[in-house]
Amino acid sequence: MTATTSRRSAGILLYRLTPETGPTAPGASTGVEVLIAFPGGPIWARKPDAGSWSLPKGLVEPGEDEWAAARREYAEEIGSPVPDAPPVELGEVTLKSGKRVIGFGVEGDLDVATVVSNTFDMMWPPRSGRMQAFPEIDRAEWCSADLARRRLNPAQVPFVDRLLGALGLSADAGEADRSED
Repeated sequence: MTATTSRRSAGILLYRLTPETGPTAPGASTGVEVLIAFPGGPIWARKPDAGSWSLPKGLVEPGEDEWAAARREYAEEIGSPVPDAPPVELGEVTLKSGKRVIGFGVEGDLDVATVVSNTFDMMWPPRSGRMQAFPEIDRAEWCSADLARRRLNPAQVPFVDRLLGALGLSADAGEADRSED
């Protein structure tokens, strides 16, 4: 695929600053958590956590603005609008499939128990002739930058590091989530 004909997706890396937990000033922000999503459907049901998660994202329609596409896809996959905060442009990555993904960081908060994804239809079981609906994402979770790096599709990991850089945080920000290995 050439760059002009490759598919493009756009997504939101929602983030929230985490309170300082060390011996210095109480309430100071020293880390960040990011919201990532695990794909839905039977093909993903047995996939391992490592490398399978993603930003809520989806295809950019021809002529559509990437920021508008990212907001639309987030709302469809998460079930609520993107928080009204200025976006942090996180650039672009290319997946193994050749699909280009444009990322935007947005500060906000979300109760993951409220996530309700849109659905897609696919024949399941294969060759059965029976169409079934499945959620685009199975679940979304808040996690530290370190855990997100392990869970995300490897091509999307740079979005986390770019977000931390844009926020002036170290690459080790948000390490308190190590218990979820």
